[in-house]
Amino acid sequence: MPEREVKLTIGPQHPMLKEPESFLLTLRGEKITDMTVRLGYNHRGIEKACEGRTYIQDMYLVERVCGICSHSHSTCFIQAVEEIAGLQVPKRGLYIRTLISELERIHSHLLWLGVAGHEIGFDTLLMYTWRDRELVMDILALLTGNRVNYGMNTIGGVRRDITAEQIPQILSTIDTLEERTKYYVQVGTQEITLRERLSGVGKLSKEDAIHLGAVGPTARASGVNRDVRHDDPYAVYGELSFNVITDDHSDVYGRTLVRLGELMEAYKLVRQILKQMPEGPIVVKAPRKIPAGQAISRYEAPRGEDVHYVKANGSDKPERVKVRAPTLANVQVVAHMLKDGYLADTPIVIAAIDPCFSCTDRAIATTNIDNGRTDRMDWPTLRTYGIDWYSKQGIDFAELNRKLRTMRESN
Repeated sequence: MPEREVKLTIGPQHPMLKEPESFLLTLRGEKITDMTVRLGYNHRGIEKACEGRTYIQDMYLVERVCGICSHSHSTCFIQAVEEIAGLQVPKRGLYIRTLISELERIHSHLLWLGVAGHEIGFDTLLMYTWRDRELVMDILALLTGNRVNYGMNTIGGVRRDITAEQIPQILSTIDTLEERTKYYVQVGTQEITLRERLSGVGKLSKEDAIHLGAVGPTARASGVNRDVRHDDPYAVYGELSFNVITDDHSDVYGRTLVRLGELMEAYKLVRQILKQMPEGPIVVKAPRKIPAGQAISRYEAPRGEDVHYVKANGSDKPERVKVRAPTLANVQVVAHMLKDGYLADTPIVIAAIDPCFSCTDRAIATTNIDNGRTDRMDWPTLRTYGIDWYSKQGIDFAELNRKLRTMRESN
């Protein structure tokens, strides 16, 4: 008797998901025959919110697009603003930006290795890599004052300089992390259990990676030699020497090896940056109002190419901000990688693109049935719509706020 197809929904709330999204799987036995991704459970309206705030306020708002890639989004945004304004950022400021960028890449890849280990039951790897992640987060806190949303950037440069006393501490931490990462490379290449569990899972050929628009480690693990830092250098990457890490395994194992290789390259880059960093100012004065114009900025975030579009109208607020985060480029690849795979592989295949669904989610414009046209919501209308929608679900925000105030007063 032939096996019948079964529909299985994973999410939007599920133990394997760190953020709410919905995946509809079509199964024939344990094999996946089709998959549909449904986004929209995490939308926060950041693009729309940017239009009602000044460029300085937006700089800190776009940092909140993603906690792990906060510096990536902040830098990508202000690069576009600086291009429109015709600002020349001082070289030392660009070196500091690049330093924070690579430290963030180290933080992100160590976090991913831990999550990947957890998804396949290798919790020892999770404990080790998240221990090491604390070291780089301590350095980020030392340099910026914050462990997650760093607030290091400003239009025209950076907000904080690096002192001579901080450099030995950074280098010492990098030495420690490099030695420990060598052990993870050894585990990844020699531990047969890990290799066998990840090999052949989530296959994505080079042709399919290019056709589907994959970016970052997801594409490079399929042999696609593409990295914005190398292909379209920004900040000071044009002055630095590094290798673009690729692999031809075209599976989750290859994506693991690419991230391990990128960690080793990031340690080299941090040393180069500290050695080559020139003296001088870290910021130039930027106008409050940005001249009319538009620009597209590209940035190689830890997950892949990040793109920000900014349109200025001559005021102190942007007319339009558009964000294309790397997960938005990679999420359609997941359905292809899962097809003909096994249900048990779903958690690690989804995790292999290092998804950030809060970066990805967008709202859609709906047509007003009464007058046959699409209404454009402003920020207050969008907020009111959200409150009304939750009220219909039985959630009273006024009552929640009252209880919170009571709890604070009692404490």
